[in-house]
Amino acid sequence: MHLSDSISAHRNLAALVDFSNLINSSLELDFALNNILLTCFGKFHTTKGIIALNDEDGILQIKASKGVSPKVLETFPVCKSGEYKDNTSFLNFLEQNDFPVCREIVSSDIVLGVLILGKRLVKKEYSEEDIDFLTTILNIGATAIENSRAVEKLKSVNRELDEKVNRLSSLFDLGKEFSGILEPDMIGKLLVYSIIGQLMVAKYTVLTCGGKDFEILENKFPIEPLLKALKSCDRSQYSKVFSENEVKENFPELSAIDVKLIIPMQIKSETKGLILLGNRMTRQAFTRSDIEYISSVGSLAIISIENAMLFREAIEKQKLEKDLELARNIQKNLLPKNIPQMKSFDLMAFNMSARQVGGDYYDIVKLDDERTLFAIGDVSGKGVPAALMMANVQAFLKSICKQKMPLDEATNLMNDLVSENTTMGSFITFFWGILNETTKEMIYVNAGHNPPLLVRNGEIIKLKTGGMILGVIATMVPYKSEKVQLQTGDALILFTDGISEAMNPDGEEFTDERLEALSQDIYTESSEKILEKITGEVKLFTQDAEQSDDITSLIIKVK
Repeated sequence: MHLSDSISAHRNLAALVDFSNLINSSLELDFALNNILLTCFGKFHTTKGIIALNDEDGILQIKASKGVSPKVLETFPVCKSGEYKDNTSFLNFLEQNDFPVCREIVSSDIVLGVLILGKRLVKKEYSEEDIDFLTTILNIGATAIENSRAVEKLKSVNRELDEKVNRLSSLFDLGKEFSGILEPDMIGKLLVYSIIGQLMVAKYTVLTCGGKDFEILENKFPIEPLLKALKSCDRSQYSKVFSENEVKENFPELSAIDVKLIIPMQIKSETKGLILLGNRMTRQAFTRSDIEYISSVGSLAIISIENAMLFREAIEKQKLEKDLELARNIQKNLLPKNIPQMKSFDLMAFNMSARQVGGDYYDIVKLDDERTLFAIGDVSGKGVPAALMMANVQAFLKSICKQKMPLDEATNLMNDLVSENTTMGSFITFFWGILNETTKEMIYVNAGHNPPLLVRNGEIIKLKTGGMILGVIATMVPYKSEKVQLQTGDALILFTDGISEAMNPDGEEFTDERLEALSQDIYTESSEKILEKITGEVKLFTQDAEQSDDITSLIIKVK
């Protein structure tokens, strides 16, 4: 080896050692790439160069350049590193821009990218020795690039991990916040603030779904186009996350108002609400991690909203039950507190509503020392409306009793009063009579009620005289009364259709025939025993099936 060659080799070795020390002194990718270019510029006396590295898809992307105009960089062709030698566009790019050198950057037999250099200022071609030196530089540089990329990837993973930890911590805090709020509107605001704080979104809508109806909790989109767009869809269409392109394809009206992302809020795979988002202020696309975060926050929010609604319903139900219990107590107070003791008659009564309050009615009013009025009625329907009408009937009865009118005329007046105070379709079946202690006579009027059973010597007489049910129209055909001479041992059984129509689990009715047969068997018993056996048989027949109607019975036994 000549002395000059020995000196040159020594210089090259020293340069390579210095280059290796320099490029490995930092783990920043930009630092490594820039020093590769600068070292090449110093060694080969060129003024322009490009380093392009493979992206995740193997496409060459310019990562560093010096001495190359932006216009030239813009013409860099789309090309995979393994195909550049046969890519016409790439070869034309090299030729048109005076890049005589293009070398692969290889590490462990994996091509990382390419180094492209311009012509030398000394007008000389790149020698074989230059190319060998360049190859060595690239071998050293490849390791630094790979290390830098690994560190960069690690930093990216750490950033993502930190972000996930922060979001997990945020979700934990939000979970505690949501669980302590019982107002859906407040939950909607907290949901919006958490999304805005993390993702910087200017336009948003948070809404709940109920069947085909949507209730908007928070909104920053134009309200009329939003409502129009939502009206054309139902919640079954929002079964998954819809990205920007999917929104355009499936919901063009929402896309038209700049909705970029739709995320359903679900409970057990059922969509209970929606989060609609516009563009981020940073103009960045929503990542998978963003969508996961929004979905998680939405799940926490919708569970809290559902809990808040259930809590509200429970409170309303408690209030209603409290009101109904009060109504039940009031209604009980409307019924006779005590059955009057009589010399000639033994009376017993029973009332049980199908609900907290009902529409069955009975009353016993002592008119004077000799006469006692008794009544039984059944208002159409059940529950509160029937109970209110029943209270009216009781008030009318008390008022009419004081006027000492004949029973048939009193029934005419009762019907007129009820007709004036009922709505269309409401009516009352009603039976009342007056017992005389001295003569044991009874006068009665039946206004469309189930005919009471007068059981005498095992035979049944049905008391039907009267007229139409109360409350249909004002009295046009006067009601008729009938006088009956009662005898010792007679049993008078008054009842509402809650007894005769009581149903067993198979849907079969107790029937009038069964009640009549039972009455003939037990009429000799006391009024208390008769009532006890009738109610017991009804309970046995229904086998504890749900009570379908109010049950009332009044038993009068002639002493």
